[in-house]
Amino acid sequence: MVTSPIRSQGFNSLDILQKDRRSLLTNVNIFGKGLNLPATPLFGTDGIRGRVGDFLTADLALQVGFWAGKVWQEVASGCGTVIVGQDSRNSSDMLAIALSQGLTAAGLEVWNLGLCPTPGVAYLTGATDAVGGVMISASHNPPEDNGIKFFSAQGAKLSGAVQKGIEAGLRSGGTNAGLLGACGKHYDRPELVKQYVESLLRPLTGVINLQGMRIVLDLAWGASVGLAGEVFAKLGAEVICLHNVADGDRINVNCGSTHLAALQKAVFEYGADMGFAFDGDADRVMAVDARGRVVDGDYILYLWGQSLRKSEQLPGDLIIATVMANLGFEQAWTKLGGKMVRTAVGDRYVQAEMERTGAMLGGEQSGHILCHHYGITGDGILTALHLASLVRQSGVSLAQLVDQSFQTYPQLLRNVRVEDRDRRLNWHNCDPLTSAIAQAEAEMGNQGRILVRASGTEPAIRVMVEAASPELAHHWASELVLSVEQHLA
Repeated sequence: MVTSPIRSQGFNSLDILQKDRRSLLTNVNIFGKGLNLPATPLFGTDGIRGRVGDFLTADLALQVGFWAGKVWQEVASGCGTVIVGQDSRNSSDMLAIALSQGLTAAGLEVWNLGLCPTPGVAYLTGATDAVGGVMISASHNPPEDNGIKFFSAQGAKLSGAVQKGIEAGLRSGGTNAGLLGACGKHYDRPELVKQYVESLLRPLTGVINLQGMRIVLDLAWGASVGLAGEVFAKLGAEVICLHNVADGDRINVNCGSTHLAALQKAVFEYGADMGFAFDGDADRVMAVDARGRVVDGDYILYLWGQSLRKSEQLPGDLIIATVMANLGFEQAWTKLGGKMVRTAVGDRYVQAEMERTGAMLGGEQSGHILCHHYGITGDGILTALHLASLVRQSGVSLAQLVDQSFQTYPQLLRNVRVEDRDRRLNWHNCDPLTSAIAQAEAEMGNQGRILVRASGTEPAIRVMVEAASPELAHHWASELVLSVEQHLA
């Protein structure tokens, strides 16, 4: 049974008029001349992302679609199909239409799913004969942002080489000889999302029954509405859904995986066994136990890793994590006899390291979890299903499993908004900031750890300080945030 304090409503799929393609291409310069492109790389840790109407425009999306189409044609040695999906942002229709125009102008066929989680696009790209996939979403970012995420024919994040090929086309311009004669077609294919839902349920149906479990889901007004609740209900759970409407004005606003207060409150109010919060495109998830404690990606990796290890499904007892993973998690996993390899922040780096090492489990503290037994990319709904199933198999509560796992080191993460893209991405050249970091590292010694980086998904500098005591972490986090504000913001 699925209940929701807020009534669901439908979401209109795209309606691209094929007859308008020629007029659109006539009025928009498709070859990048005149685009105000930044000097810094367009692709961040998760595709191209930015403020709509400023950096991210229909003009840019159209041309990105065209050059992505040309690169995919080279990789696939011919024409083919591209899977396109989107989240609920108000700008997603506009960007999906523009991107599809560019792809069809390049000669590719577009299958548009409409509202769909990012992992759904990845799965369907790999499960069909598509040459690639594209998701229009800015994940956990606020409503005014949006992004363009790409997937290879296998459903994996695009390699750096392919991304560079797309960007090279955008920056170099080209010739329009024979362009309009090669146009592909566009089709709305929302029914394909059912295949993705079936892929989530298939490994668990008949194996796990969640009957008797009360679970709260925060759907963040985003791509998982009308889908995640039904998936849990089909496995027998009693489900209570929050923010279960596709709402482009409110996606991620004080809800979802980055704002857990509403979920924590609902878990208490409904006496739930646990709760899960997804971000706007549902490729990440954060959990809350019955006591209201946050169960982040580190805990999920540890608990899932233990389960896979016991069933001899974790080669080399290896987990791939990022530099953000808590030291307490690493020490506990090593004490069990496991191994951990850290990567740069970003699930694409985790995925690449998993492929290199043959690891089957990896992810990020923020809730991107990849388990190659079930899929090639991070999937918030899949992760939540398997964590709930793991709890049911254990015979104890999620809270008890957390009690038996590990103690985290105090870790503070502060975000400082830095609008200037060049200053943000070149923060290493800011001598006062690098000197402040060096001083903090020297004074903390082996009692702490510092990570300062430019976000690949938001206009922000992220400052993370992990220390043996909360006081030490708070002191140095405050010092470094002040330095960023004074010299970069």
